Amino acid sequence: MSDQWESALDALGDPTRRRIVERLRAAGPSAVGALAAELPVGRPAVSKHLKVLEGAGLVVHESAGTRNLYALAPEGFTALQRWLVGMWDDAFPE
Repeated sequence: MSDQWESALDALGDPTRRRIVERLRAAGPSAVGALAAELPVGRPAVSKHLKVLEGAGLVVHESAGTRNLYALAPEGFTALQRWLVGMWDDAFPE
């Protein structure tokens, strides 16, 4: 899954997507409308950003009635963390 960390970095390259991740970390699972209410973009844009984050393995969604709740996906962040630690260890060996 070496491509997972690369997809994660690409997805997090967008400031709006980083804000979404930060919001989900702070508040937990949220609906698109709740996320959009705190961002300078509308619901359709937030939905598109969430699809990118989901495709990168950083968020998951669960249907709750007529709403989709989005939450962070720890597995995607684990792959990213492993890559970062490996890069750090290679660049700064003890």
